[in-house]
Amino acid sequence: MLSILIPAYNEEEQIDKTTMNLYNELVQENIPHEILVINDCSKDRTEEVLSNLAKKIKTLRYINNTPPHGFGYAIRCGLSNFKGDAVCIFMADGSDSPEDVVKFYKKLQEGYDCVFGSRFIKNGKLVDYPFLKKILNRLGNFFIRVLFWMRYNDTTNAFKMYRRNVIEGIQPILACHFNLTVELPLKAIVRGYKYAILPNSWTNRTKGESKFRIREISSRYLFIIFYCFIEKLFSQNDYKKKKY
Repeated sequence: MLSILIPAYNEEEQIDKTTMNLYNELVQENIPHEILVINDCSKDRTEEVLSNLAKKIKTLRYINNTPPHGFGYAIRCGLSNFKGDAVCIFMADGSDSPEDVVKFYKKLQEGYDCVFGSRFIKNGKLVDYPFLKKILNRLGNFFIRVLFWMRYNDTTNAFKMYRRNVIEGIQPILACHFNLTVELPLKAIVRGYKYAILPNSWTNRTKGESKFRIREISSRYLFIIFYCFIEKLFSQNDYKKKKY
């Protein structure tokens, strides 16, 4: 079974459409699943919308996260409560594609431990991606690629899928904010899990307000990057490496 983990903060305008589109695609493809939404201390009607949705979507459940809130806290709450054999992180703002979830799920069945999305390889797609954010994204990902000497070029991309044993194997998770998108894949790579890279699409939100802030790219990201790099340097013999 696949768990789709959706962190949601003040998403009353979008969460209904995002969840329904995802549910319809998964049902059409006959994928056993649960949709787990973490309501991250929203101050709007997000919980009310989720309560009504849960009456219509039998595979949907939601958890109200307790303070402190933040993207990383919400994901960590979800990773402690998902029921599936694998989990996919999916954004509440509708930027991710339900069709990509199906594609990644099928790729996972080929024997991979993780499937990572990249918006910057052939068949990857960006719609209305902010210019400054794109420049910072490419610089940051280039720095990570050089530091870790790896082929993956979109580590900061939140859209990824992991088997349950990977989530258990990369504990403890430290990140509390958007830097968690970097911690999870870097730890999985450093600890030798077998991964595949597939193109995915990203579409800018049409409703609501983005929760990402430029200041997120500074100290929080650098702390997690160097934390994982130190592990790579000094803990290489602690994990059994898998060839891929």
